Amino acid sequence: MPLLRRPPEEPDRDPFSADPEGRRRRRATLGGLVGLGGHLGGHLGGPFGLRRLRDPRGRRRSEDAGAARRAPEEAGGGKRGSLLRLALGPWGQRGAERGAPAEAPAGDGAEGAAGERRESGGRERDGGGERERHREPLSVLEILELIQRRHLVAADAQIIALEAECSLSPSRPPSPAPSSPSPPSSSSSSSPPPSPVPAGGRRARDVALLYRALLSQLWAVVAESVASPPPAALAPLRAVVAVLEQEEAADARCPPGARPGRPRALRRRWHEAVARAAGERLAQVAPAGGLGARLAALAARVVGDLGVVRGRVAPEYPPEWGATGVYARGYHRALGQQVTALAQRPLDVAEMYLLLDWHSNAYPREVLGHPEVGALLRAQELGPLLPPETQRDLERSCIAAVKAKVEVAVAQELQLSEDRWPEDVTSQDMEDGLATRVTGLLRAHVDRAPQVTPEFGREMAHSLLGVLVAFLHSFQRKVERFLDAPGEAPPPEATPGRAIALANCCPPLRAFAERLAQFGHAESEGPRRQAHAALDRVTRACGHLLTRRLFEELKPHFGKLMKRKWLTSSDAFDAIVMLVTGFAQTLRPLHPEPHQVLVSELHRRVLIEYVRPLLQGRLVCASAKARARVAARLGDEARQLRELFTRLDSASPWLDSVVPRLRELLVLEDTAALQMEVGALARDFPDVRRRHVAALLDARGLRAQGPAGRSWGCCRTWRGLGTGTGPGAAPVPRVFAELAAPRPVRCLPFQLRLPRLPRRGPARPPP
Repeated sequence: MPLLRRPPEEPDRDPFSADPEGRRRRRATLGGLVGLGGHLGGHLGGPFGLRRLRDPRGRRRSEDAGAARRAPEEAGGGKRGSLLRLALGPWGQRGAERGAPAEAPAGDGAEGAAGERRESGGRERDGGGERERHREPLSVLEILELIQRRHLVAADAQIIALEAECSLSPSRPPSPAPSSPSPPSSSSSSSPPPSPVPAGGRRARDVALLYRALLSQLWAVVAESVASPPPAALAPLRAVVAVLEQEEAADARCPPGARPGRPRALRRRWHEAVARAAGERLAQVAPAGGLGARLAALAARVVGDLGVVRGRVAPEYPPEWGATGVYARGYHRALGQQVTALAQRPLDVAEMYLLLDWHSNAYPREVLGHPEVGALLRAQELGPLLPPETQRDLERSCIAAVKAKVEVAVAQELQLSEDRWPEDVTSQDMEDGLATRVTGLLRAHVDRAPQVTPEFGREMAHSLLGVLVAFLHSFQRKVERFLDAPGEAPPPEATPGRAIALANCCPPLRAFAERLAQFGHAESEGPRRQAHAALDRVTRACGHLLTRRLFEELKPHFGKLMKRKWLTSSDAFDAIVMLVTGFAQTLRPLHPEPHQVLVSELHRRVLIEYVRPLLQGRLVCASAKARARVAARLGDEARQLRELFTRLDSASPWLDSVVPRLRELLVLEDTAALQMEVGALARDFPDVRRRHVAALLDARGLRAQGPAGRSWGCCRTWRGLGTGTGPGAAPVPRVFAELAAPRPVRCLPFQLRLPRLPRRGPARPPP
């Protein structure tokens, strides 16, 4: 075979004609270029030593290009191998143009699968003159060159063949191939031949490293196929599919455990590569403009890439592989990792709301609901984008941040409002200054949280209800302290206005507390009752301040009731009605809710003060005629009180039955009817006691003697009747509990004859 010699006109272009150090640097450079220098280059001999170009089974080893070039030159013949041409590049090709015809590069077809065609020895057959040529197996460096040029199918076929050779026993000593005599060396006469190197371990390492390089190129093609234009991406992608099918066939031929590394299951690793490529694509998204812009860019990248997969990439895969689902799951998982990383960053309240809303609403709407890729993603049943625990942690962090922020804000609002209370403010100023601002601070979160998810809205509402309860307790304490000791004595005309202003703050706060409780959280009932209780105390405190001055004016008139003059003159009662009617005019600025509460309380207190003289024994009826006159007067005034508080829209109409009940106890003569009336009284007013009934019987003018003594029997059934089981028992406030009655008179078993002494007894009406 002709020798490939360096052209004489280019003496300085051969990089292997330098000293031995230069050859070592060239070998290290080739190893560095492929990333495997420490493994593939270590198989070569010293800078001047030579090894055989073939191993005992016919595959050329991974010698360096200098040794491959020098061996045929020193042997005086032979064709320069393709390894030299691959390693030298243009220099080697330029020399080969004169000594041998140019060869076609390796491709992805059947010719590329075998690499370069070489002559294994020009063996002639005597009989027919036919020359038989054998295709030479490629060396490791040549296979690596195919990988780097992305002739992936051919490279994989060579790797599979090399792996098959590794399955032979590595302990068999290598023997010289009969058809490949060892080329002579320039130093063979002075140096002993190199000792044989076991091929099994070295080849196994070579196979592993070649597979690593092959997989790196395969997954690079997979990653580039989505981002590259179709002409540049589809041909390499078809080679990837062919390699995966070729490897699956090799896995099927090899029983499990027969060879190390088999089965390789490259299709499963292809799934991982798709997910990894999707993660790299999404990691490149870094727009300016904050969290919202990044989330929008991530969604746009997912939609765009999956559109490319659906239109161009997925058709290149076999249908049974389900490539669209693989890419959809990979992008969904990669997007979930990006969003999880964003959720673990320090975020303010607005960013947490934005991220939660994007995860629960924007992603399903803009990505899962996209007309091109939405059906593809929904068909895979991908599940939530964020892990449930991560989403709950983000929601809890948002709720805690909102709670801390709102607590500080409402405390500042209360302090600012309290500083203005000593001033002469109107009801509208107070309501707009405190209740509106506080409810506005809470409403901003109550309105936004349910838009994320209903569950998140319930948790946020429950948390804000706790904040509102704490605020109302503080508000109640401050109001009570201010009303008890307002500092400088305010003018009398300013007191009702301030009390009304504070009372008018309660309705909007009460309505908002009720709205928070209506979100349906399981633990909202307790805080709701606490909020209502605090507001009730504020309303009562304001009502007590408003009615304090009124009852100071009413007290002298109540003192004139149930006396002899009361039966003949209605001046005291008329004054009471006039004062109450005038006081009702000052309550017009009140909101309907506190107005109704205040009027009901006024109704109750007026009736208590009206009944008090009757139960204190001021009036004792000595005859039936006197009892009839007292009963008639009580009935007339009870009617006027009922009409008065009906005009004032009292919410306690049951109070109108108190005076008629007591009137019946005065006029009834039948003992059985009297007993029934006492039972009805105990049923409708659970707080009535036996001493109250005894005081009424004393007012009849009858003690425990004679027929009246039998009426005491009505009190023996007290424990069974006074249980409050009537229809008005549950909602009825306490009436008789605030009425102190005199001790009942104990009757002695004998008569005492006492001298007549002048005494001052209760007034007896004239017969």
